Amino acid sequence: MEKTLLPQVKTASDAVRVAFHTLGCKLNFSETATIARSIENENYQRVSFDDFAEVYVINTCSVTENADKRVKGLVNKVLKQNPEGFVVAIGCYAQLQPEAIAALDGVDLVLGASEKFKLNEYIHDLSKIPQGEVHSCEIESVDFYESSYSVSDRTRAFLKVQDGCDYKCTYCTIPRARGVSRSDVLENVIENAYRIAEAGLNEIVLTGVNIGDYGKGEHGDKKHKHTFLELIRALDDVKPINRIRISSIEPNLLSLETISFVSQSKRFVPHFHIPLQSGSDRILKSMKRRYLTPLYRERVEWIKNKMPEACIGVDVIVGYPGETEEDFLATYHFLNELPVSYLHVFTYSERPNTEAIRLDGIIQNDVRAKRSKMLRALSVKKRRAFYESQLGNTVEILFEGENKKGYITGFSQNYVKVRAPWNPEWINTVKKVFLKSIDEEGMVRFLLED
Repeated sequence: MEKTLLPQVKTASDAVRVAFHTLGCKLNFSETATIARSIENENYQRVSFDDFAEVYVINTCSVTENADKRVKGLVNKVLKQNPEGFVVAIGCYAQLQPEAIAALDGVDLVLGASEKFKLNEYIHDLSKIPQGEVHSCEIESVDFYESSYSVSDRTRAFLKVQDGCDYKCTYCTIPRARGVSRSDVLENVIENAYRIAEAGLNEIVLTGVNIGDYGKGEHGDKKHKHTFLELIRALDDVKPINRIRISSIEPNLLSLETISFVSQSKRFVPHFHIPLQSGSDRILKSMKRRYLTPLYRERVEWIKNKMPEACIGVDVIVGYPGETEEDFLATYHFLNELPVSYLHVFTYSERPNTEAIRLDGIIQNDVRAKRSKMLRALSVKKRRAFYESQLGNTVEILFEGENKKGYITGFSQNYVKVRAPWNPEWINTVKKVFLKSIDEEGMVRFLLED
């Protein structure tokens, strides 16, 4: 049973306590960290989201319906901790549905895409109000870029290099939540990478909405100033960082030259996450994706040819309107045959103001659930097979900082997950280990190497 936390005694000189919670993607985590740093220089103190605070900031996501619903649950949670807590919603859902969030009991302030980085300008008067106040803008006006990176929340740093998207995928709300594709200046990205290294982190994960489109919008120019390949070549020379990981990248923007470069890189690790969404070309065309299955297969096979030990993750959607049983089975068999390592399975959910919501051929929820279950089972099989292929290898593991039920976990360069009894001295350290066996929860047991 949750209990209300008793307020701590404060003096007039005490800083206002602000707590943050992030829903959604790595990009959101990088932006939350940057917003938190921006207010720490003023009369604010960052505290845990589970603690008593005067201000609670929720960075929202709108990729799935469940992410929307979680906002209400989080608001209820913090008001039990502090009934007078000032609740702020920012992020994608706050941009897309500001009035809906503002109408939730307990929400005091909603900041849209252009206002979220100005949080300190809006939290001077912390009086609770009956109806949430909205400060938002038309997404077409959001054409500026805010550099972001995280250093304190996790062992791995999330480094934002790009924002927004010019693609028009029929099921996606992100372009309306984040605006047009635009990129950080290359010099800023390199400077932020060095700042992350100075903070003592061993790994950087590159993040963005469509990172393969890097270079567009750099210096405010709609044309590309640099390419994604030029970006990773420059980052490969940031010597203080041991590992750089590429997050999700569109298959049509993952060039063969980029794959070849990563295979010979000093710092980029052999791990790729490549959205597929469907193994049916008919559905891919309906989704307005910018590739078909032959190109996707080529990218996966090229990776495995250059880096046989590489880990490849896949995003896939089930239950998209008009997806027949034949379309789903085409997806299942396509993925089953490909040498990929795991799946992120998303059950299609209707999103307001998307093109897909107007399509015929709605798939019943029980059918969506069945297809999702089948692909999740395939993912377990794929991950197990990948882990088994890695047994007997000696690898370097970077250990995480969270105590998970008495265990510490870590990842190899190619994303093999291991765990061991909790040892705080291992946090953010790299250990050379021999991969021995797979435990009952599907993680790899290991022996420390001298």
